[in-house]
Amino acid sequence: MDWAGFRAEFPITDRWAFFDHAAVAPIPLRAVAAMNAYADEIARNGIATILTWVQRLAHVRSLAAKLINAPSADDILFVPNTTVGIGLIAEGFPWQPGDNVVLPAEEYPSNLYPWMNLAGRGVEVIAVPSRGNRVEIDDIAAAITPRTRLLSISAVEFASGFRNDLDRLGDLCRSRGIFFFVDAIQALGAFPIDVQKSGIDALAADGHKWMLAPEGAGFGYIRREWVERLHPIGVGAHSVVNPFEYHVNDFRMKPHAGRWEGGALNVPGLSALGSSLELFEEVGHATIAAKILELTDYLCEHAPSRGWQVFSDRTAPSGIVALTHPTTPSKVAMKACRQAGVIVNSRAERLRVSPHAYNTTDEIDRLLAALPS
Repeated sequence: MDWAGFRAEFPITDRWAFFDHAAVAPIPLRAVAAMNAYADEIARNGIATILTWVQRLAHVRSLAAKLINAPSADDILFVPNTTVGIGLIAEGFPWQPGDNVVLPAEEYPSNLYPWMNLAGRGVEVIAVPSRGNRVEIDDIAAAITPRTRLLSISAVEFASGFRNDLDRLGDLCRSRGIFFFVDAIQALGAFPIDVQKSGIDALAADGHKWMLAPEGAGFGYIRREWVERLHPIGVGAHSVVNPFEYHVNDFRMKPHAGRWEGGALNVPGLSALGSSLELFEEVGHATIAAKILELTDYLCEHAPSRGWQVFSDRTAPSGIVALTHPTTPSKVAMKACRQAGVIVNSRAERLRVSPHAYNTTDEIDRLLAALPS
């Protein structure tokens, strides 16, 4: 597929120059078709075609496993959002009073509040401040104590765009005997993650950002060796080894991440997620990552000519670029861009620009022209 064919999947380009994939992204036409296909089938046939959708979800699960290099598709669990995926670990971890969890202070609230919610169980949160636009691994290492049980971190920080070195963090956690959790929502779809190479024990990500899928359709991963050590949350009929034997009460739980899928799943949303993942495979994940970096490099090169400075650390680049201006507030700039047909956002009083691979340098020029200078 050439870039024109890829771009044609996104009718949003007819109206907008859309640079807010770090928030809620548009979905490609094939994902729309997947949702419509489910709606049509269920309207015409109901449960009679359930096997079609069981097989479809099995395929989507395998795509998700491949995206993060999970050892098996059984290590993938579908989640309605990243928050649920984080909560499964936070609430199910075998905490003891006096334990602590370490995380960056500037994490998105969904990767902060679930850990803070453990205070009643005697668990402390140690928040490590960033140094400007960076999360320093040395600072994280210094914050770890003998009672640290878990490190939770975003693959890419939502406000600064800093891309954390998951390989080094994984090495740190293994050397200290610490559980390594990753909020992957700001990376997957732009930059693949290798859970085996990075030593990640669990991760979660909804699909509505860089994976270009509907809200409410995401997935998580739990390393197999932790399945029996985590208390399962949300247990239901589908958590057990014989989920369709409804007349038999056989409480033997699945020996993998599937035990956390207790009930019905968002089949149309997950089917659409699968269509987006199929699109990424056609284009190539490395190709997509390279194109995103090409676009963000172009933005960083030209933004200063409009009086906007690059806040993001480009030695560890991601798809998020945070810009600042000495006199123009980010929300003022965001509104000016919206009036010009350009969608960006404001986070931490900085203008946040997050292009995807279907965007073009011409659209970046449109953004630059719209910025108050």
